Amino acid sequence: MARAYVPMTADDRQSMLATIGVPSIDELFAAIPPQFRKTNMDQLPAPLSEMEVVALLSEIAALDVPAGSTAFFRGGGAYRRFTPAVVDEIIRRGEFLTSYTPYQPEASQGTLQVGFEFQSLICGLYGMEVSNLGMYDAGSALAEACLMACRVTQRERVAIAAGVNPRYRRVVETYLSAQGIGIDTDPTRADPTGAGLTEEHACLVLQSPDYYGRIALRDGAIAERVHAAGAVLVVSADPMAAALFRPPGELGADIVVGEGQSLGLPLNFGGPYLGLFTTKMEYVRNMPGRIVGQTSDLDGRRAFVLTLQAREQHIRRERAVSNICTNEQLLVLAVTVYLSLMGKQGLRKVARAAYDKAHYLAEAVAKLPGWSLSFPDTPFFCEFSADAPLPAAEVNRRLR
Repeated sequence: MARAYVPMTADDRQSMLATIGVPSIDELFAAIPPQFRKTNMDQLPAPLSEMEVVALLSEIAALDVPAGSTAFFRGGGAYRRFTPAVVDEIIRRGEFLTSYTPYQPEASQGTLQVGFEFQSLICGLYGMEVSNLGMYDAGSALAEACLMACRVTQRERVAIAAGVNPRYRRVVETYLSAQGIGIDTDPTRADPTGAGLTEEHACLVLQSPDYYGRIALRDGAIAERVHAAGAVLVVSADPMAAALFRPPGELGADIVVGEGQSLGLPLNFGGPYLGLFTTKMEYVRNMPGRIVGQTSDLDGRRAFVLTLQAREQHIRRERAVSNICTNEQLLVLAVTVYLSLMGKQGLRKVARAAYDKAHYLAEAVAKLPGWSLSFPDTPFFCEFSADAPLPAAEVNRRLR
């Protein structure tokens, strides 16, 4: 009778060693240099019972201050927003929690359908034509967007607006430096215009709302200047803001990426998060990551498959457009459930609440003696920048 989940016996181990032609466990690990082998385990603490382990971990966990227990204003790409309980209930179901890569479409129709619905929702939110199945986070999505722009234009310089999140920018620099691609930036905090682009630039990268909270993309003028220079416009956009303002796709953006954390995902101490990636149909073969397509099977029934896989690493890695070879599937499901539950009106209500409360706070801060808004005439969404009469470190100390 099969013994499921029973540790192997000494005879089992010897049988396995004999199969691979190794006489003992010591011989198996002989290839590891002696200086890297730990033989003295005296420093390890004594073993604990399960009850003792739970008590110890609970004591350690109590040292943390949950974000929900206090005011939380950090922002910068991570937001604490209410998520309906059903989102967590659904993604914890066994068939979703344990599902993995859908390489066999005939056995993965549910997973693939979730991906297809996710792509459809994100395209609708951003006003774009095609979406992939998700990236690691907003930073990696933006870096891949820059690489994609260079492939599309056959140019090797990118221009990044100063308002782009510095954390995202560091990821972009890491990706692009390995490819020998140059980066130019505006050293000021002025609004991006696209006027400084040259024939060397593959794209202008801006964020809207940007790191200072400003709505950087407000009309189609920037896109017109970017396209006149033969470049593409890459926008990192807050998807929640797209529920309230005109989406980037309607304002001429060619590639739109973003962070999906605010769409039903908890803060998670920085991750895992979900990078969103959309573009125009004409660029779809240069888009990184997976794409789920809808088709019909031999019996004419609706079916889903991974499509255009020749772009991906697992098909022809030396010619792939990207080295990303997975996606945040469980988080894709969470975002899909959240967006489906909220709908257009619900999402707009959430965005409006964030907008109203941020403006209420901004008005109060501007009334404090010596304080002022850094960009009083520029529209913002849920974050804003303020100039204080004392050093930022002192402000933070008092807030804490």
